Amino acid sequence: MRLITNRTKGYWFSLLATIAFANVYIFSKAALNEVSMPQFWLYWFATALFFNFVFNWRNGAFKLIRTIEKQDVRRFIFLGALEIVTSLTFFLSIKMIHDPAVTSLMGNMFVVFLVVLGVVMLKERFTRMESVGVVITIIGAFAVGYKGGNTLGDFFVPGTGIVILNTFLAAFTSIIAKKAIHRLSPALVNLNRSFFLFLFAIIFFLSSGDALFIPSSALLNILIGAVMGPVTAILSVYYSFKYIEASRSSVIQGLKGVFVLLGSLLYFGLLPAPVQLAGGVVSVVGVLIMTTAKVKQKSKKKAGGESGSL
Repeated sequence: MRLITNRTKGYWFSLLATIAFANVYIFSKAALNEVSMPQFWLYWFATALFFNFVFNWRNGAFKLIRTIEKQDVRRFIFLGALEIVTSLTFFLSIKMIHDPAVTSLMGNMFVVFLVVLGVVMLKERFTRMESVGVVITIIGAFAVGYKGGNTLGDFFVPGTGIVILNTFLAAFTSIIAKKAIHRLSPALVNLNRSFFLFLFAIIFFLSSGDALFIPSSALLNILIGAVMGPVTAILSVYYSFKYIEASRSSVIQGLKGVFVLLGSLLYFGLLPAPVQLAGGVVSVVGVLIMTTAKVKQKSKKKAGGESGSL
């Protein structure tokens, strides 16, 4: 019987994360159409914290707490603060933009920032092929955000700036999280994320004065979305980072917009405008160029290291 390789596991986790993330856009949008942001946060991250706690309890990840050092505590606190800002901008963009598919396709800017920050923070090389992918993705993302107004304020879909800010924060957080995962369990890192987000959710809700009870339809959408997102998707991404490079994982995740597009059409009956749809295709192509270039670059580097050691 042939065993599954670590690389194959990494790709399967990436695919699972991509499908799960796509569902986050759909079910969070459906819930936010019915409830306020503070109400949404309270139920969403209470669900996430509960399931992540159970998962960590069952797989014995809590035993790793004894191995945590002072630098890990500081990193956890920093990661928790970053996740609060990143999640806040993400769900704000979901609420502001009418079609979740548009939000998702513009979100391909995440890979652009991931590549750029990799050069700045990790001293990675920036290849010519990657630069082509960056330009193509930016053009595609701006086409997705295009609204057709005559003034600068009306030129882009409301919420475009929030998406750009979110993708930058998400890329920065991913690089920090990648370092933490090498020392600790992905499940424990994800539990830390849910813990900080739930703490903020309580403060956010209590300061809002909103009602505790929400419609059952919104609650169902939140339960499905929270299990898909903060539990399944985040865990799958972290585990994919454990088995393969972030660049290889991003190849699969770059197709997320396609799944969101299908889900938005089936769930809401929404389809982006032709120029936005074309921009989405262009941005996906740009993402695939960037991530493929990164994979080739690391493969050559690895091959060079192996030949040099012979």
